[in-house]
Amino acid sequence: MRKFIVLVTALAFATEISAQQNYFNPTVKVKDYLEPAIPHPDQDKEMKDKMSKLKKKPNVLIILIDDMGYGDIGVYGGGVAIGAPTPNMDKVAHEGLQLTSTYAQPTCTPSRAAIMTGRIPARSGLTRPTLTGENPKVNPWASENTTAKILSQSGYKTAISGKWHLGESKGSLPNEVGYDEWLGFGSVQSEYAQLVNEWIYPDLINKPDRLNAVKKMVNQNILTGKKGEENKVVLPISTIEELSKVDQVFADYSEDFIKRSVKENKPFYLIHSFSKVHNDNYVSEGYKGKSPAAIPYKDAIVEVDDIVGRLMKLLQDLKIDENTFVFITSDNGPNEDVWPDGGYTPFRGGKGTTWEGGVRVPGIAYWKGMIAPGRISDGLFDICDLFNTSLSLAGVVDKIPSTNYIDGVDQASFLLSDKGLSNRNAVFMYSETKFMAVRWQEYKVHMNVFNTSAERKNLDQSTIQSIGMSPWVYNLYSDPKEQLSTGHRYFEWGIPGVMSVIAAHLATYQKYPMKDIGLKKPGAE
Repeated sequence: MRKFIVLVTALAFATEISAQQNYFNPTVKVKDYLEPAIPHPDQDKEMKDKMSKLKKKPNVLIILIDDMGYGDIGVYGGGVAIGAPTPNMDKVAHEGLQLTSTYAQPTCTPSRAAIMTGRIPARSGLTRPTLTGENPKVNPWASENTTAKILSQSGYKTAISGKWHLGESKGSLPNEVGYDEWLGFGSVQSEYAQLVNEWIYPDLINKPDRLNAVKKMVNQNILTGKKGEENKVVLPISTIEELSKVDQVFADYSEDFIKRSVKENKPFYLIHSFSKVHNDNYVSEGYKGKSPAAIPYKDAIVEVDDIVGRLMKLLQDLKIDENTFVFITSDNGPNEDVWPDGGYTPFRGGKGTTWEGGVRVPGIAYWKGMIAPGRISDGLFDICDLFNTSLSLAGVVDKIPSTNYIDGVDQASFLLSDKGLSNRNAVFMYSETKFMAVRWQEYKVHMNVFNTSAERKNLDQSTIQSIGMSPWVYNLYSDPKEQLSTGHRYFEWGIPGVMSVIAAHLATYQKYPMKDIGLKKPGAE
């Protein structure tokens, strides 16, 4: 990393770019620990005027779907066309803002950490999903601040419902990192599926000694807990039937949490975190074969869409839809290693890569009366931005502690202004702690790329060092599949400028270094 910083910095400053600097990096740094943002005074004023008319603090509902591909939702090119209609999510998009350039991390744990901390996972140490029975040597949460923690201290009622997968050891579960309460499971759908499906995992289930050893490493239950209290078992996950019901259990809890918050007259912050559509998909009663495709993954998409519809209807029934900000997204691209139990993306690569297919995800923002309906924008949005934006909408963005560098950007004015522009200049992409690529305007600039020539494309972790004479560059408007690098022919004018953006980003690690919590690559010493 140190050699790379020196290389990029030297290249940037050796090039005469002073006249171009404002064009390539038109951002303003307000505070040393906050990511610089593009100033938009007019839309800031429009946003503030809208917010000033609110009679109470707004609610925040983040709907996070696991492993859903960019193209799974109808408005993103999927839906009916691929055998899984999504009328409810389509409706939210039509009545709100559909973002076409929303970016997540390559895998789920890093994305979830980014949403909750506003930080690139290399800074928090939560750089990859933990494996069965694995616990970090250092608790990353000891020095992190979640949105839930700050909002809870500011009068909000905070909760997460569903999948966690951000650590199960002492001090790492939701009610220990700032959430007032939660209901869900600590790991991931496949962790429980491997213990209940004999057809897929016979080499584990049919060997009692092996099975018992693995079961000792997995908390095979839906848990619930409140801040300052011990977690309790709600339901076991010991059969396929029990596993198939989990998302309905999570939905029931989310509905109950919202109703209780309204009854208590308290603003709420809720992440509804689906178990689906991560493999292996087992749908609840009434959903088997419900999709035109009649494939488990597509049936699961239909179930997810129905639950989204339930939550949106509840907001209307409780008459709080005009006071609730909703954001629907996925934690990464579709998993190509589990076909046909995986989603669809029109882009290159999938989960685990920093090609567009791995990190470009749906992003739908809705707030009745506040976000103009029918908007579609290609403005850059990083899921890190949900941290700053949620706090901004709650009026407490000034309460972000200065102890950690925040990579998120406050996008409230982008989302709420009727013709808003993104406040983000670039999106930086990593594979664990390795800097891979940057999205700037319509260009994607790769320093390292994943090898997608292997049969199992997305989880092949070998990379090609491509910094050499020139990085690989793709114009995503003309080449959204990233098939032919056009760095020399079409982007020679831009490479030095974008290099300066990268150099400025990497330089932040000098004061705010990466955190090592002891997660090693499998097989590494």
